[in-house]
Amino acid sequence: MLKEVTATRYITPLREGGSLPGLVEADDLGTYVMKFTGAGQGRKTLVAEVVCGELARRLGLRVPGLVTIGLDPVIGLGEPDEEVQELLKSSGGLNLGMDFLSRAIGFDALAHRVSPEEAGKIVWFDALVNNVDRSWRNPNLLVWQGELWLIDHGATMIWHHNWRGAPASVARPYDASDHALAPFGPDIASAAAQLAPLVTEELLAEVTAEIPGAWLTDEPGFDSADALRHAYAEPLLARAATIHERIETGEVGAK
Repeated sequence: MLKEVTATRYITPLREGGSLPGLVEADDLGTYVMKFTGAGQGRKTLVAEVVCGELARRLGLRVPGLVTIGLDPVIGLGEPDEEVQELLKSSGGLNLGMDFLSRAIGFDALAHRVSPEEAGKIVWFDALVNNVDRSWRNPNLLVWQGELWLIDHGATMIWHHNWRGAPASVARPYDASDHALAPFGPDIASAAAQLAPLVTEELLAEVTAEIPGAWLTDEPGFDSADALRHAYAEPLLARAATIHERIETGEVGAK
């Protein structure tokens, strides 16, 4: 399971994200970017972050380390910003934290070159989880210590907002023509050959086991957290085998 820590100090909001994540210190002396159950799509965004972050890590992609962060709403009483104070008050309990990559810079395609191999792996992964938020307008990529890191996976696996449509999502194509890494000629065929065989039932069971049970309660149509974990794994397992055949790169990338 993900390491659990407790927030001890709220430092500042990070207003680049629409869900208003914040920078916090925790009782393990770590500094984390914290995402809140009281923001946006709530706990489903955090579930997506866990599934995609932990899956990406197991596939050899670089993502900041994840923890769960316990939050006492009293921590927001001294916050002068009313919007932030309300967010903290509504997010008591278990939230999500990501290692803060100090001095990381946002990815700039004009300043940082990416190999076709690495670009292919990231595009293939984003197609697998149907990430609609990695465009050149908003790459959600950081460069830290000279290497590319993936962040912000809340806008993935859109089928978990309508579980009845999840089976149909398996065959849904992925439009990568606007992807931040499309200009680098992503080698998607090579990525699929390397990564698809790794996405097994066992791996996905391991990944979904990382989702805190508290975020899986009271989901309509599911009688247990384990049943919901299986529902998260099933479309990913099915998509992994053939999604490379349905990645639309336009004229820039390469299948």
